[in-house]
Amino acid sequence: MMKKITYIPFVFFMCIGLVGWSQNKNLKSFNDDWYFTLSDAPEYALTTYSPTDWRKLDLPHDWSIELDFSEDLEGCTAFSPGGIGWYSKIFNTTIEDNQKCYIIFDGVYNNADFWINGMKIGNHPYGYAPIYYDLTHVLSPKGQENRFSVRVDHSRYADSRWYTGSGIYRNVEILIVDKLHIPVWGVFVTTPKVEKEHALVDLQIDIKNDYEGTQKAEIITEILNAEGKVVSTSTSDITLSAKTKEVIHQEIEVKNPALWDVDAPHLYKAKTIVKRGEEVLEERVTTFGIRTTVFDKDKGFYLNGKNIKIKGVCLHHDAGLVGTAVPKDVWRRRLQKLKDGGCNAIRSAHNPASDEFLDLCDEMGFLVQNEFYDEWDLPKDKRFNMHDKDVDYITRGHSEHFQVWAETDLKNTMRAGRNHPSIFQWSIGNEIEWTYPGNRGATGIFKETNKDDKMDWTLWRTEIPPHTPEEVREFWKNFPEQTFTIGETAKILADWTREMDTTRYVTANCILPTSSFETGYTDVLDVVGFSYKPHKYNYFKNTYPDKIMMGTENVPRYYEWKAVMENDFIAGLFLWTGVDYMGERRQHQWPLKVTNEGPLDLAGFERGSYHMFKALWRDDIPVISMYSQSAKKSIYKVLKDGSIVEKKKDYWKLAPRVWQNVNPHWNYQKDEKTIVEVYSNCEEVELFQNGKSLGKQYLKDQIDYTYKWAVDYKKGKIVAKGKKGKQKATTQLETAGEVAGIKITADRESMLANNTDVTHFVAQLVDKNGKPVKFEENEMIFEVEGNHRFLGTDCGDSRKIENFKNNQVATSFGQCLMAAQATKVPTELKVSARSVDGKLVSNVVTIKINKNDIIIE
Repeated sequence: MMKKITYIPFVFFMCIGLVGWSQNKNLKSFNDDWYFTLSDAPEYALTTYSPTDWRKLDLPHDWSIELDFSEDLEGCTAFSPGGIGWYSKIFNTTIEDNQKCYIIFDGVYNNADFWINGMKIGNHPYGYAPIYYDLTHVLSPKGQENRFSVRVDHSRYADSRWYTGSGIYRNVEILIVDKLHIPVWGVFVTTPKVEKEHALVDLQIDIKNDYEGTQKAEIITEILNAEGKVVSTSTSDITLSAKTKEVIHQEIEVKNPALWDVDAPHLYKAKTIVKRGEEVLEERVTTFGIRTTVFDKDKGFYLNGKNIKIKGVCLHHDAGLVGTAVPKDVWRRRLQKLKDGGCNAIRSAHNPASDEFLDLCDEMGFLVQNEFYDEWDLPKDKRFNMHDKDVDYITRGHSEHFQVWAETDLKNTMRAGRNHPSIFQWSIGNEIEWTYPGNRGATGIFKETNKDDKMDWTLWRTEIPPHTPEEVREFWKNFPEQTFTIGETAKILADWTREMDTTRYVTANCILPTSSFETGYTDVLDVVGFSYKPHKYNYFKNTYPDKIMMGTENVPRYYEWKAVMENDFIAGLFLWTGVDYMGERRQHQWPLKVTNEGPLDLAGFERGSYHMFKALWRDDIPVISMYSQSAKKSIYKVLKDGSIVEKKKDYWKLAPRVWQNVNPHWNYQKDEKTIVEVYSNCEEVELFQNGKSLGKQYLKDQIDYTYKWAVDYKKGKIVAKGKKGKQKATTQLETAGEVAGIKITADRESMLANNTDVTHFVAQLVDKNGKPVKFEENEMIFEVEGNHRFLGTDCGDSRKIENFKNNQVATSFGQCLMAAQATKVPTELKVSARSVDGKLVSNVVTIKINKNDIIIE
C-alpha cells in the first residue's frame, strides 16, 4: 500500500521517491504533420472532407501568438485574439488485432472536441489538464487511412486573467501496446523508507487484460542508476481474468541511494517489463528520484534531512515570443538563468505545468508546487481580478465547467505528473477567496456590499488585521447560507488529492487568510500559503501556532526575503514572478501587454531585481553587480552631510513590484549627478572612478541591502570591488562610444536535426572598440540562411506591441533576441543582423545542425 502521511509531534513528515512521465518504446510522438485552419465549418469533421489545403504544421502550436495585438481586444489576455481553429492529421492504422492504441494530449487550449473518422469521441473544456482516448475500436482496418481532428473553440478569448494562447500547445503522443498492458499513467513509484545505507522503492503498477480470456504474465522491474547499471530487481507473477485490471505492488531495495536534491538532482530509472512466456509484451521505463521532504511548523522545510529555505518564483506558462507552445530549450534557457540566480523552486501559476517543463525541473533540480486552479465554483473578473463584476460571453472561464470536470481534470493531472521528483506540493487553488461571497467582508478591510471596493495595500501592510478571529467567526455566523462555500469545496479538492497521492503536501495560495482560517479552508491544507502577507507572519503564527506556513506569492523586493530569514517557521517564498508574462493588464494600459515585474524580462534579459535576489540567494559565491541612474530619476537623494537616503522615507519597506528605473551603462552628461547602486552579498564593497577610490562601504550598514554612491559623471570606468570572507568579486561599468556595429552571440554552437532544438541569438549594439552600447536604441533586421523554423524576435520592452514573428525588431538597452529552431533537415545556419537603414552590420554566427546524435560544443 502507498505510505500515508505520518504526523509526528510538531513535524509533518513525508518520504518519497518519484518518477517522470512513464515512457516506453511504444510511446511515440504524434506531433508532426498536422493540418490547421483558423476557421470553422460543420463539414470539417466529415469523412468526405479533405483538409489538405489547410496550413501544414508540426505541434505544439499556439495560433494567438502568430496574430497581431490589437487595442480593440482585452488587456487581461495581452490584447491577443482567440477564435475557433481546427487541427487534422491523416495516418494509417498500424496496430495488430492483439494491440491497443491510445492518443494522449498534454494540453489543448481550450474547449476541445475530438473526432476520428467522422465520429466525435469526446470533448474537454479545461485547457491545462491532460486527457487521453482509447482509439482501438474506432480505427480503420490495418493499413487503411484514418483522420483525427480536433476543434478548438477559444472564441471566449478573454476567459482568463492572463495570456493563455490558443490551440494544441503541448505535446501529443500515441501509445501502442498489447491487450495485456500497463495503461496510460499506470505506474506510480514511492519510497516509503529512505536511509543513508538503503532506500525502499515501492512500485504500484496497473496491469490491464483486454483479451477475451485469462492471461498469465511475469512483471519484472529493474532499477538502473545514472550510469545505466542494474542495481536491483523484482519479479511478480500474475494471472488476470478477461477484461479485468489489477494493481501490482513491488518493493525493491536500493543500497546506498544517490538522493535527488536541488543541488544534485540524481535520477534513477525503473524499467518494468511485461513478459508472457518468452515474449516481451511491453517495456515501460520510468525516471525517478529518491528523496525526503519534511515541513516543520516551527523550523520550516527540510530536504533529505537538511533545513533549507525555499527560494522560489512563480511562472506563467507562456514564454514571450513563442507564446504558450514553448520548446524545451526555451524553458531550459530561462530555468538555467533562474538557477544561476539562486532559485530552487517553481510555482506553476495558476495551472498545471506541462510534462516537458516538469522533466526539466527533475533534471535541473527545482522543487515544484504544481497548481490546479485559479477558479472553482464561481468566476473571477478577468479584467480586474477579484470577484466577477460583468456577465460577458468572452470572459466566461472554466468555473462554468468546474462542477462537471474538476475531479477528472485534477486526477488526470496527478496521474500524469505525480511521479516527477520535482513536485513536492499540490496547490488546489490561487486567491480563490475573492470569488466566494463573504470573504471580503469578513476581513474587515472591505465592505461586503461594495463590489467596486478596491484593494488598499496600505491596510494590508499593517501587522494586525482589522478583524480579530472572534469578529470573523461572528461575521460568518450571521452570513446568509450559500449554494457553494469555500471550505466545503476546498475539502472536496483536498480529499481527491490525497486519494491520488499522500506523499506530497496539499497547499493553496490564500489572499484573505484572516477569513480563510475561519471558513475551514486552511483546515484541509497541510501548508498554508500566503499571498503578499510578510508583515503578518508573526500575527498568524501567534494566532494559529499549529499550522505550517510559507509565502506563495511575494513581491520581488528585499523586505519579503528579510521576513523569511527572520522567521524560521516560514519555509520560504515564491516571487511574483520569476519571468515577465503576457496579460493581466487593464484596457487603459495599452500598449502595455506584459506584467513586467519579474527579475527576468519577457526576452529573458536580467533586471536589477535579478541581481538583488542573486545576492540574497547565492551563499556559495560572492555576488556583485552595478547599475546607475541620474540623480533626478533615482529613488535616492544626497543629504548635505553626503549620506544617501530614499527620496520617500522607508521606501524599501513598501517598494512596488516593478523594479526602480536603473541603467546597466555609464553614459551621462559631463558632471551630471548620478547615483550608483550595487547589489552584492559581499561584506564590504569599494567603488573606484577612473582608478580613484570613492570610498568603502559595509553591507551591515545598508538597511535596504543596497550599496549606493553619489557620483559626478566623468567618462571612463567605475569599478566595484567586493570581499566576502576570503573571496573577492569585481564588476564595472564603462563609458561606451557611439554605435558603430552589432555583435551577435548564440547560446550554443550546434543543434540536432530533431525538429525541437532551439538556439537563442542576442544582438547587441557596440561601439568601434566592441564595447556594448546600452544608452542608445536602434532597429535591426535578422537574416538567417539555412533550413530552420523562425520562432520570433523580442527585446524585453513590455510596451512594444509589434508582432513577435517579425524579423525586424527594436532594441532595449541596445540589445534584442531572436530564436530559431531546427527542423529535420541537417544544415548550417548563418545568422546576421543589420540596422534598418543598412549602416550597421553584424558579425555572422554559424550554427551546425547535425544529423547524428552527438552535439559538439
